[in-house]
Amino acid sequence: MKQDVRVGVVGLGGRGRGIVRDVLLELGAKVTAVCDLYEDRRDQTADIVEAAGQPRPFVTADYREVLARSDVEAVIVTAAWEAHVPVACDAMRAGKYVGIEVGGAYSVEDCWRMVRAYEETGTGFMFLENCCYGRNELLLLNMVRQGVFGEVVHCDGGYQHDLRDEIGFGRENRHYRFRNYLNRNGENYPTHELGPIANILNINRGNRIVSLVSMASRSAGLNDFLTREKGLDYDAASFAFTQGDVVTTLIKCAHGETIRLSLDTTLPRYYSRGLTVHGTRALYTEDNNSIFLDSEDRERHFDWRGKWDNLKDFYDQYDHPLWKEFQEKGIFGGHGGMDGLVYGRFLEAAADCRPAPIDVYDAAAWMSITPLSEASIAAGSAPVAIPDFTGGAWTTRGPWNP
Repeated sequence: MKQDVRVGVVGLGGRGRGIVRDVLLELGAKVTAVCDLYEDRRDQTADIVEAAGQPRPFVTADYREVLARSDVEAVIVTAAWEAHVPVACDAMRAGKYVGIEVGGAYSVEDCWRMVRAYEETGTGFMFLENCCYGRNELLLLNMVRQGVFGEVVHCDGGYQHDLRDEIGFGRENRHYRFRNYLNRNGENYPTHELGPIANILNINRGNRIVSLVSMASRSAGLNDFLTREKGLDYDAASFAFTQGDVVTTLIKCAHGETIRLSLDTTLPRYYSRGLTVHGTRALYTEDNNSIFLDSEDRERHFDWRGKWDNLKDFYDQYDHPLWKEFQEKGIFGGHGGMDGLVYGRFLEAAADCRPAPIDVYDAAAWMSITPLSEASIAAGSAPVAIPDFTGGAWTTRGPWNP
């Protein structure tokens, strides 16, 4: 899995520094340039690279200087959400294989910009959705493909994560989520949950998402939290945050399947991506980590708690081959190894200059959920069409290969 690719990293907040320290250096990538608007972040990351025994990387506040360097073959964008698309498009036009971290787009046109840049340049692009590489997500994909679930007709997913500290104190911590929650209202972080579901439902590969409807609750969580944490004299405690506390999005697929997404980040709750896979022969629910098989469990539908957390019983038979190999070689990287796998795939693709497993068409479709949900909410939860970013190629593209 080690790939000796010369990499530039744009965006050095907590995610960017962590990826450099825990993933890229472990994979054997050569970090030759680092970029961030803040000097302390640049210096900290350069120190990490140097401490790992590599030459001190080129340091800059201007990502265009990274793109101009001959010692940068691939660029990873871990900056604030609004920087993902412009940096990615410029990287492709500079001939640098680019990988962008996740987040929603700011407009549908941004999604088309990425697609056009890719099609005009032919430069490699990967969307770094790590949750597609989770052990359980790949296990379920394997089970679906082996027919255990029968026909899958509905999936749920969510980004359900108490981020009140990160968002509410975003100015002090220099975190972009604060300004987004202050000014926008939509499903702003859809891809952790949608990515694995898209793979299960063959989205962009024989199926596609065609329309959505979104609804947002009122905003109260951040104001209550900041009042209790900082007091009424803290200015943001009385700010009118635009982002609803809970956003629910319903998506219709070309072949009739439905998807329900939930964004829930400003109220007290446990962490969950809420993955549910509902088929004609089985049900999986993440929140109790169980699989309900019609052939074995039908008589227990009123007494299911005794079999909660039974997913581990399916590992021996259905663990995805990629995870079996990963465990044999040694799991590393954050988020239970997902980061190690997704960045390993990125570096392999960049080293060989071949198409990425999660490509620009996936990125465009998944990221478009954010501006489309904003439009739906603003129009009173009106249905909104989702563009076909593949230009009809979804009918001929083969199944996803992680």
